[in-house]
Amino acid sequence: MSSQMLARNTLAKRAYEQLRQRIVDGRLAPGSRVVVRPLCAELGLSPTPIRAALSALEREGFLVSTAHRGYTVPQMSLETVRNIFELRGALDGIAARRAAVSPSAETLVRKLHRLLDSQRLQIDVGNLSRYSDLDLTFHRQIWHASGNTRLVDVAETLSGQIRLGSGSSSQVPGRLPPALDEHAAIIEALQSGDGEAAAEAARAHVHNASVALDHYVAADDGRSCSIELSAHLVDRN
Repeated sequence: MSSQMLARNTLAKRAYEQLRQRIVDGRLAPGSRVVVRPLCAELGLSPTPIRAALSALEREGFLVSTAHRGYTVPQMSLETVRNIFELRGALDGIAARRAAVSPSAETLVRKLHRLLDSQRLQIDVGNLSRYSDLDLTFHRQIWHASGNTRLVDVAETLSGQIRLGSGSSSQVPGRLPPALDEHAAIIEALQSGDGEAAAEAARAHVHNASVALDHYVAADDGRSCSIELSAHLVDRN
């Protein structure tokens, strides 16, 4: 069952959203077993909607099913995370190209400027969690402005899988200043109405995030990407 089909079943959608959020934010850590019966008691739902939600999460890569063990949260390899970033870059490029020439481009640019200002403020006060939320909102605005609902669905899935696999590249030391410059470059390209320039800026941003995370992992003797990066490692200077 896909996430779109879950929309037809309110209880299954509720279970899906709650479980997906727990996986993405780390409350269900990589390697954790996800068992139907305890979830029934915890979420106050019958097994049917929970099984539907687990099946959808497996299809989207947030869970894996193993014979005789049921579902577990996957421990993602560095190569898997690289592949996800590659796909995200392609999608973000398409979204930015379409958004740059959309009728709502001017409104989008105003929203992105406000989000960028808010991101800078959160860095100044040291609130990395809020910064990461704003970063996701920044990209979501562009995805939605593309007018392609299927792209939005896939981008949301890939974004969640990146967080599942690595936390966030914003937690890599020294990544935040160039990330903000890259956001500014995306906004400038969107404001110019140049679809190709916007696509290139969006792709470059995702690529640079991937490279930063890759170098950080390699420098630490190939740490597992399923280990959540800690916020205190961020260089906010």
